[in-house]
Amino acid sequence: MNFQITHTTEYTYTDPVVFCHNIATIKPRTSLGQELLDYTIDINPEPTQISERIDFFGNNITRFTIQKQHKKLSVTSKSKITRNYTEVKERFFSKACTDVTLEQALELLNANNENTFTPKQFILDSILIRNTKSNIKAYALESFKPKRSVFEATNELMQRIFTDFKFVSGFTNVSTPLSVVMEEKKGVCQDFAQIAIACLRSIGLPGRYISGYIETLPPPGKPKLIGADASHAWFAVFIPGFGWVDFDPTNNKIPENQHIVVGWGRDYYDVPPLKGVVYSSGSSSLKVSVDIRSIE
Repeated sequence: MNFQITHTTEYTYTDPVVFCHNIATIKPRTSLGQELLDYTIDINPEPTQISERIDFFGNNITRFTIQKQHKKLSVTSKSKITRNYTEVKERFFSKACTDVTLEQALELLNANNENTFTPKQFILDSILIRNTKSNIKAYALESFKPKRSVFEATNELMQRIFTDFKFVSGFTNVSTPLSVVMEEKKGVCQDFAQIAIACLRSIGLPGRYISGYIETLPPPGKPKLIGADASHAWFAVFIPGFGWVDFDPTNNKIPENQHIVVGWGRDYYDVPPLKGVVYSSGSSSLKVSVDIRSIE
């Protein structure tokens, strides 16, 4: 499937901004089952400096600086993606994936194996997921048992988060602690992904945060998925001997062709669509729009 994606972010400021420096993570990466065919970015006002690089996790990063007075910042990216995740998803149900138990996974992770060096960094605390609380570990242990398949347990964890937590836009923001989300059982896709990752890390499994999109218009006869009008997020668990497996707790499904990956990291802080600093004395308002269309 081919998709055309338009992502627009607009900041409006009450007082003029005289300088800003920003980092954008909105250029989709080429990854397993996905290829970036074309990409453009339009920034207004025109940046004084702009550059692209690949970050530590392999994501596409755009850095830009504006050194002229402005009261509005607009960043629009247009991407063309081809995605074929069907065969990737089918591999998730193979014996190589589903037969690995928690006990076996932890044993492999504890060994000095070159195949687990990189994934093991996703067990450590990160900026937004740290000092895992006992109630999160207790929540995880309801699904994860030593002799049980990691895939089956993670799939059940995804289903439980979908059932136990309510999607409430605006209830949380970037600084809302996971403990609040856990207690109130409310949040958005970023929160649900991070709760799942916290559960995985609490028992010693690597959990990866994935930032991306979901197709705006679903196939005929299919319901529109939550998160389709903005950036979306889900998570992946690393199963030693197999690799990474994706799960979307917001929609209670393993990602398919409609899920488009922009980037991944330890949590939201590593891959927000746009972050930076501004020099201004006023406040700001934010407007984000995302449109994804399947194309021939």
